[in-house]
Amino acid sequence: MNPNTALLIFANTAIEECKNKHFSQAHNLFEALNKNTLKTVQKTGIPYFIFTEKEQVGTNFAQRFTNAIQAVFDKGFQNIITIGNDTPHLQSKHIVDTVEKLQNNQLVLGPSTDGGFYLMGLKKSHFNPKTFLKLPWQTAQLTKTIARLIGKKNKGVSFLETLQDIDFVADVKAILKDKLHQISLGILLVLKQVIRSLKPAHNKITSLYHSLCKSTYFNKGSPQMLHI
Repeated sequence: MNPNTALLIFANTAIEECKNKHFSQAHNLFEALNKNTLKTVQKTGIPYFIFTEKEQVGTNFAQRFTNAIQAVFDKGFQNIITIGNDTPHLQSKHIVDTVEKLQNNQLVLGPSTDGGFYLMGLKKSHFNPKTFLKLPWQTAQLTKTIARLIGKKNKGVSFLETLQDIDFVADVKAILKDKLHQISLGILLVLKQVIRSLKPAHNKITSLYHSLCKSTYFNKGSPQMLHI
């Protein structure tokens, strides 16, 4: 592997993730995802640095992410590959492919289905802290904006396959419908636990709804035919 390349794992601890991911089993899921991400990174043999909320510096996401990238460049590396912890389909092959593309002086993006990215590979020449701070972080326009800015500088952008990251329960359901062979068995089991944990709550709501229908008089039609 290129000794000038480092991996930046920009990911909060499972406890911190639970504050933003409001669904049952979130702690177990991100505990497993953090371990799986580390295992994926270690397979590549590339030196890596982990920035959780404890190491991050800044008052907002843009500042924290930009400062983390700068900190790794300050260690003497010329290329950085950044990843998070919320993309179960991420494999070591995506990272290895990124290393090869960086050698061609290209910025590399692994797009997420929500318009952001699960991976970014950049050279030191791509990085401008002032520009990074102004990017539309955590919006659906992020990947397109970065690609457009790089294009204006006459530098190439290379895209990896688009993958689904996890922000909501709906994302978990979407992940369980596609490319399951790319997900480790341990992560699959936890993802399914997330879905199973939703069923009791759903059943309670359904039961309450039917109880109300049976005890309420409607002027027209049968209570069982009510649609809401």
